[in-house]
Amino acid sequence: MAIRFDRSWSDPDLDLYRDTVVRFIEEELAPGDEAARRDGHVGHAVWRRAGELGLLCADIPEDHGGGGGDFRHEAVVYEEMARRALTGMNTSVHAIVAHYILNHGTQAQKQKYLPRMARGELVGAIAMTEPGTGSDLQAIRTRAERTPGGGWRIDGSKTFISNGYLAGLVLVACKTDPAQRARGISILIVETAQAPGFRVGRMLAKMGLKAQDTSELFFDGVQVPAENLLGGEEGQGFRQLMSDLPYERLIIGVMALAAMEGAYEATLRYVREREVFGKPLAEQQNTRFKLAEIATQIAAGRAFIDQCVHRLMAGTLDTATASMAKLWGSETQGRVIDECLQLFGGYGFMDEYPISRMYTDARVQRIYGGTSEIMKEVIARAL
Repeated sequence: MAIRFDRSWSDPDLDLYRDTVVRFIEEELAPGDEAARRDGHVGHAVWRRAGELGLLCADIPEDHGGGGGDFRHEAVVYEEMARRALTGMNTSVHAIVAHYILNHGTQAQKQKYLPRMARGELVGAIAMTEPGTGSDLQAIRTRAERTPGGGWRIDGSKTFISNGYLAGLVLVACKTDPAQRARGISILIVETAQAPGFRVGRMLAKMGLKAQDTSELFFDGVQVPAENLLGGEEGQGFRQLMSDLPYERLIIGVMALAAMEGAYEATLRYVREREVFGKPLAEQQNTRFKLAEIATQIAAGRAFIDQCVHRLMAGTLDTATASMAKLWGSETQGRVIDECLQLFGGYGFMDEYPISRMYTDARVQRIYGGTSEIMKEVIARAL
């Protein structure tokens, strides 16, 4: 009997929703993946199609234009993409942006932006990282100064911005009071189609995530009205960013585990078909032992990640535990996929095989969303 990695948080309704997600991925997203990896982005049409099917902002309340579901609905989308090495459509960043607006925005901001994000009309991005700042968010230099009319003028640049090329809405972390560190940070909402002075720089060439647009963004005197200050209160940006960390870091853990499952299943199929020295590779003792180790790691990880999903749903997932999910998931993902690729031999090094893309895509998981070193520091402080 084959080993099953069942999710304790699933139910029949979610299984039906998963069927819809899989159909969308296989019929709408996967066929364009090769072109997206060549072009560096998936284009806007697939985002709008996802919106039509109710696959965006699935855990945003219906009265704000979302799907009215919960985190599990978002997790289904992340899992099914990660299992197939389809990384071009960064719905996780889109969801994170929507949650900043839901959790911290004014009522007017929620009504203006969330329905359009759910429909895929606005692709969301968040601009935090700058050249030279890395994980030190308090050291950002992008400035936002008040204008005579009561609005804001933004000057600065950001880099490594996921969804940056396609973004219609960017949350920009700015210094509104340079004399302060954390208390001097605010988040401003920039609708890119209405922002003279906003410019998308080059799409960045990356080791992995080839189909996902990652860009530099420039803000040269971009003016936004006063009502575009997230939450309407200056100096709250750092607190806003920190308060949503459990949600963001669990997403990375969920994607990491799903990628491991996808890599394991692909490897299992390959070693059963591939013959070495006159018999299937799967019959070699080393192969069987490696797969046994991988299956055990996935089973243990499933128990932990599922527990974190339950705790997030109950509102009890703390930052330290979410950081453990991110740390364990991203580090184990790298090791597991490395072991899987080894069993493919030379074919694993060929980009036509998904395992090759899974390998290069996995590396950034230990960097974005807070590096593994930052995760260890966060966890250590809670001991």
